[in-house]
Amino acid sequence: MAPKVDRFVSPGKGNGLWATASIRRGELLYSAEPQAACVSNKWAKNVCHHCFSRHETLLRCSQCKMARYCNITCQKLAWPVHKSECKCLRSVLPRIPTDSVRLAARIIFALLGSTKGNGEDLYTLEEHESHLSSLCEQKREGLSQLASMLQLYLQEVPARDQVVSLLPPSCQDPMSLMAKVTCNCFTISDAELQEIGVGLYPSLSLLNHDCRPNCVMVFEGTKLHLRAVKDIELGDELTISYIDSMALTDDRRKQLEEQYHFTCCCQRCDSRDMDALMASGEEATCSLLKDALPRLDGLKAESNWPELLGLCKELLSKAGGRFPDENLSKLKVTDVALDACIQLGLWEEALEFGLKTLPVYRCYFPDPHPVHGVQLMRVGKLQHYLEHITDALDTLKQAYEILKVTHGDAHPLTSELKMKMEECRCELNQ
Repeated sequence: MAPKVDRFVSPGKGNGLWATASIRRGELLYSAEPQAACVSNKWAKNVCHHCFSRHETLLRCSQCKMARYCNITCQKLAWPVHKSECKCLRSVLPRIPTDSVRLAARIIFALLGSTKGNGEDLYTLEEHESHLSSLCEQKREGLSQLASMLQLYLQEVPARDQVVSLLPPSCQDPMSLMAKVTCNCFTISDAELQEIGVGLYPSLSLLNHDCRPNCVMVFEGTKLHLRAVKDIELGDELTISYIDSMALTDDRRKQLEEQYHFTCCCQRCDSRDMDALMASGEEATCSLLKDALPRLDGLKAESNWPELLGLCKELLSKAGGRFPDENLSKLKVTDVALDACIQLGLWEEALEFGLKTLPVYRCYFPDPHPVHGVQLMRVGKLQHYLEHITDALDTLKQAYEILKVTHGDAHPLTSELKMKMEECRCELNQ
């Protein structure tokens, strides 16, 4: 752990991380590889199971038929981890365990394969809370089913009972382990902030939540980077947002209570400062747009882009031009329409939708945030492709002001952005 960060007991929250020195906005505080990670089942065919990069075609493991790799090099590097998993996968085919079960199994393999602890770790899996005692009966039943699945999945592990006895005491009970995993794992995202996997980063589980945090986490493959997005004083607690902060207060609190077992009392939740704007507009139209979101998600999951775009246009037409762009459901519909246009190669329409989102993103993300930076970069690239070079350079500059803070200058996404800006400058000079 970086010398400017240390563990402490956060009043009312348990453990936390705080600053042991002044920290400047944009400063890299910590980088970590996961104790264990796995590609999400949803993206298993499109993401390398070693380096987590996307490719249209990948080599497939000849034995389990599930794991996929960029090339022979990635496959060989992955084999020490995959060899145990491969037997387990073959034993349950054609069923595929959930992401959390596969991650729990990989954690077990990692614990058994480790020779010694990392001296820099401030938190271990053994110390993680399971919150089993506070779970309702329905939640306990769900965890019980995951625990049974984990036991079935591990049935091909030689001398399984002896192996389990070698684990830390609190990790020997499958239900307790599953509870720790589901409550403490992180979603791994790619450069475009699309979720591609899950991983456990024990020391970073110390970070507590705030709906307007002073730090953000971004990924480079499976490597996690923690950066400050505000100036932080000596003794201040470091916080991140566990969830999508672009949601109404009651929705944020409900998700945090269900998934992380606490009620958020941060300044933003107590003030409900953005709720009126996020829910603005005529009630019937709000309901129309909100009720359609699950259908849009389903069409997007199916990659049914023509029908998806048609439905988005129909919804936005019904909402009308006077319905506020700041309404959260309208923003989500507009964003989905942007995605559909890009997939269909409708660049002019994509740019039109993208430009409508930017003032709203600026409003909802007053601090540097990866989501805002990536959105600006997407719009800037569309402007560049359509030869709106001056506009493109201006938009990309705005993106850079954010990404240099959230990602740092050395991150591949920031490097790509700087190259695109240089292209714009060269074209303007010509």
